[in-house]
Amino acid sequence: MAGKIKQLIEGILAERSKGNEMLAKVVKTKLILKGINPDHYSDQSADDPAIISKLENMRQNS
Repeated sequence: MAGKIKQLIEGILAERSKGNEMLAKVVKTKLILKGINPDHYSDQSADDPAIISKLENMRQNS
């Protein structure tokens, strides 16, 4: 299923930023520091199980 990474990233951004653009930038920066650049993923991006696992762990630990 292509695009799962993008969906997870968007979900994390929505949960943590709650619509605040400044917080969204902070969350994006944190993702980049953890090795996941949100700008590199689209709805057609291939799903990497390692990245999906990292994102699911981040989502559960929020």
